[in-house]
Amino acid sequence: MGMIGGGPGAFIGAVHRIAANMDGEIELVCGAFSSDAEKSKQQGEILHLPSTRVYGSFKEMIRREMELSKTERMDFVSIVTPNHLHFEPAKLALESGFHVVLDKPMTFDLSEAKQLKEIAAKSEKYFCLTHTYTGYPMIKEARQQVLSGKFGKIRKVYVEYPQGWLSTFLEGQHQKQADWRTDPSKSGAAGGMGDIGTHAFNMAEYVSGLKVTKICADINIVVEGRKLDDDGAAFLKFNNGASGVLFATQIAAGEENNIKIRVYGEKGGVEWKQEDANTLLVKWLDKPVEVWRAGTGYLADHAKHNTRTPAGHPEGYLEAFANHYRNFALCVQAQLKGEKPNPEWLDFPGIEEGLRGMAFIETVIESGRAQEKWVDFKI
Repeated sequence: MGMIGGGPGAFIGAVHRIAANMDGEIELVCGAFSSDAEKSKQQGEILHLPSTRVYGSFKEMIRREMELSKTERMDFVSIVTPNHLHFEPAKLALESGFHVVLDKPMTFDLSEAKQLKEIAAKSEKYFCLTHTYTGYPMIKEARQQVLSGKFGKIRKVYVEYPQGWLSTFLEGQHQKQADWRTDPSKSGAAGGMGDIGTHAFNMAEYVSGLKVTKICADINIVVEGRKLDDDGAAFLKFNNGASGVLFATQIAAGEENNIKIRVYGEKGGVEWKQEDANTLLVKWLDKPVEVWRAGTGYLADHAKHNTRTPAGHPEGYLEAFANHYRNFALCVQAQLKGEKPNPEWLDFPGIEEGLRGMAFIETVIESGRAQEKWVDFKI
């Protein structure tokens, strides 16, 4: 693996490195960790990389890695930069023959996302978008139960993501994470809806197995002086006629990261929340609630494959993140060997999820600004 971004002081870069390293399938061999060559060098030294494999720019890294032999060069690149710096390195990496892991949302806007989808298709390389929360084993179990049809036709989807960290004007204090996430020139058209609303949207479509077709949104800037949304909610219409509600807020003081989803069908449904990630509640119309637990033998293969520890040993955010990296790595290794990947390995977010995430951002912001609130979901 090579890495673009993730230099000194970067939160998400360290998370990506931990996740990639967790299962021993991936070795970090090079990086362009900052647009500042000195900072990139500093990060390379911290990670004990040879100085010859630490670069001053992503363009230099990709060019010089291509000059190495196939056995020595990186196999894929992980891009962990702010949103406005996603498209160019991902495009160059794919066109240069490297697989790509990219932090979400996929691009700065929908136009770039459409271009990247075409480039990825031509490249025939694997592409992973790190929507962390669908990596949890009990979310994978929830999806498999819904897709099995045991709950009948899905009627209702509720998904929420409350945070409180932006309850004050944190960007005014030169806080690095707040600065770029609230800056339209770096974050794009959305703030909270781009940062965490896309996670909620992705979760809703993943677990339900449905696609959103219409959105009716209320988008707010609550903290005075902020340039992008920090709070919002949306009614959703799905392609089978089901309806849903999504809310994402970063000004719910006291809240942390308790993303939660409930999906209901004709006969029953499922409920999951990150604060109790090892538990899936299965609810029925005519019998008691069932409590399903991670690490147990009665789970489906997708959940088992994405669990590392026996029942009762909590697995969390880093492990969910690592599941995407491991599945991606297994697919890349299979391609290098000319083999077909197992179905469970292919269960990670990709280019289509990235494209739909960018369409969600543009649609939800358009609806939030519109007088006629229902807006068709278009890609």
